[in-house]
Amino acid sequence: MGVAIGAAVAVLAGLGAGIGIGIATGKAVEAIARQPEAAGDIRTSLLLGCALAEATAVYGLVVSILIIFFIG
Repeated sequence: MGVAIGAAVAVLAGLGAGIGIGIATGKAVEAIARQPEAAGDIRTSLLLGCALAEATAVYGLVVSILIIFFIG
């Protein structure tokens, strides 16, 4: 039972990453609407930030799989 709870807590990293990507995308759209000429720079920064946030979610998934298979 404790292993399942530990794995579930590790997967919660995906929730935080999803919320963060959603907020960042919304702010990027607002920034592009205000300054359309800076769309390329904003898009580049957004993609880099989203990739880093998604990597955090993948790390959480890997940790949860390790908890299930190696500890449980």
